[in-house]
Amino acid sequence: MDSFQSNSERVKQILGLTTSMVGVKFLFAEEEIPRDIEKLSGHRYCQALMKARHRIHVLLDAEGIACPAAAAAFGFKSLPEGLKTGKGLVGFGIVNDEATGKTMFEGMTTLPQGTLKALYLFPLDTAEIEPDIVVVEDETEKLMWFALANLNINGGKRVESSTAILQATCVDATTIPYIQQKFNMSMGCYGCRDATDIGYNETILGFPFKDYQ
Repeated sequence: MDSFQSNSERVKQILGLTTSMVGVKFLFAEEEIPRDIEKLSGHRYCQALMKARHRIHVLLDAEGIACPAAAAAFGFKSLPEGLKTGKGLVGFGIVNDEATGKTMFEGMTTLPQGTLKALYLFPLDTAEIEPDIVVVEDETEKLMWFALANLNINGGKRVESSTAILQATCVDATTIPYIQQKFNMSMGCYGCRDATDIGYNETILGFPFKDYQ
């Protein structure tokens, strides 16, 4: 445990990361949920991630999550009909055609409904358990080095990333790396840029913890 905590701090210093890398643990049983960690209420997943990268350990579950799209991605709740049809994205001004929005949500990588109990998010440099995935938000050039490290891990195989410029933190940087066990980069999205402190020149990526070791 101490080794990856110290490695996390070393990476942070070498790359000049402005905030901590975040570990995300998927909890599928009630007994796995820590009782001494702050349980969030009325928070989007991207906001929980923001707290964690600012060195706060937090829990997010079906009761506490505020974003319906993220709730669907984690299998906490069903996707509302207004989003499923694409109508909601037209209303937000994200797409100009309902069919486009519908297709974007149909391509969403999700966990099975009702299987996940909670998500535990924490700064990697003060981790108390091993995470399932690691999420990093920072300036693009700094994240480039993570992509290069991934190329080295995979023997030079080109990085192929998936995004709908929607659900950048919950899907692009979290469910895709977890379910597909692959490195994935995102350009960010309207939701996280509106609801968190991510900078205009910053973006997001996620990868399985096994690739960090």
